[in-house]
Amino acid sequence: MFDPDIAPSGTLLGLLQRGRGDGTLHALAAPRAEALAALNDSVLRDPRRDWQVENRSLYYARLYMQLDGGLEEIERHLFHPDDLVDTGEERTGLALAVLGHLAAYGKDAARLLLRSYAAAGSNWRWALDELALRDDDAGLMTLAPAVLARFPETEEGDAELATAVRDAFEPRPWRLWADDPRYGTRLAAAGEQGSFDRWQRQMRPRGPRPGWSVTEVLRWAEEGLEQPSGEHRHIAGARCLAAVAGPEDRPELLRAARSAPDAARAAVLHHLAERGDPDALDLIEDAVVDPFSSERLASAALAAFARMRSVAAVARARVWAPRADLLGAAAAAMLARRGGRRDAGPVLAALRRTVREEGPDADGLWELVDGTGRLGVGCAAPVLRHIYRETSSSHLRGRAAGALAATDPGFAAGFAVECLWDCEETTRELAARHAATGDDRVVEQLRRLAADPAEEAEVQTAVRSRFGLES
Repeated sequence: MFDPDIAPSGTLLGLLQRGRGDGTLHALAAPRAEALAALNDSVLRDPRRDWQVENRSLYYARLYMQLDGGLEEIERHLFHPDDLVDTGEERTGLALAVLGHLAAYGKDAARLLLRSYAAAGSNWRWALDELALRDDDAGLMTLAPAVLARFPETEEGDAELATAVRDAFEPRPWRLWADDPRYGTRLAAAGEQGSFDRWQRQMRPRGPRPGWSVTEVLRWAEEGLEQPSGEHRHIAGARCLAAVAGPEDRPELLRAARSAPDAARAAVLHHLAERGDPDALDLIEDAVVDPFSSERLASAALAAFARMRSVAAVARARVWAPRADLLGAAAAAMLARRGGRRDAGPVLAALRRTVREEGPDADGLWELVDGTGRLGVGCAAPVLRHIYRETSSSHLRGRAAGALAATDPGFAAGFAVECLWDCEETTRELAARHAATGDDRVVEQLRRLAADPAEEAEVQTAVRSRFGLES
């Protein structure tokens, strides 16, 4: 996760960066040069808060097609000298994914650009995966010499090749090349080595062994932090405790929950919370409010509370919810997930407080937004609309749209129309089920989504159900 530089939501660039449906509509109405400049800026400087889960590529590819945009800016970005030093996927991944969609739409220039980058670029694996889905066998065969040349025929090079073959997201090119006598022998050996490496990892488990005691599990959990990678083993440790701890071990567990080192203490808190131990809630509260607790321990204690499903946990959440601290925020989130109508007030208060103090991108908003929709808190609509407009997270915007569908009578004729052009398929699906069809643009876009081979099946199913009901 990182914080990108996001333009104001009222600007064309800000709308496109957020992936809002209004971004497409405003771009199509703006001067073409201005629209293409904002589109290129969004693609070349990835605006997503979490680039690994938020969708933008299809959204941007569709707009390139509608604007008949060229690919010169993308080409300059991919083959910029920075590609030699900044090899992280986040620099080029969005541009490559956009090219993949454009290739699927039949844009030959996009396919050729992907081939060139797969042969020479640092993020060649991503480009190859895009081509594996969209290129023909002949095109993929032309890449074999350049890709295999990345792995010298040395012991180290062969090991790297085996890893590349084993970890390939799309195996089609490697299988195709393995059938060619020029490369088959080497790729067959690489495939066998990858399978052997996987088998070796399975034969060398590093976790607890049968017969371990509670003390040994807790020691193992704590040792994880001493590893070079700083492993967080408290969740795994809690699962192990579920297997080895008996009623006679409860005194030791309670002692550990109060005074053990952080990782062991966190494992015990999770274990006791999962079991619904009568002391779990008090121990969680102690761990969170103690001024000497580390941030890691407090976070683990709150996570243990969040996993609880008992009536007692909801009752305690009602006691904690008025607090203006981390415990109060966790309690409000619990009520948003599991509370009843009587809890609408605390959930709404927490939602307003979080937006006011932390802004429309605060991590704590997700469950509160869902909760206002689940509880049908109609007076939450104004703050939900604010979150929808301002958040830079397309996932959170989609959650806000879902809550508005349940709380705002004007949603169908308002934001639902815009959502038909949204970057997230779940938001488009929601819009397809709710958008009022009095606007000609709505019917036209619904038909366009139904006919687009790149559209997700769930969206097309929602569109077909609307036409079926209204025909």
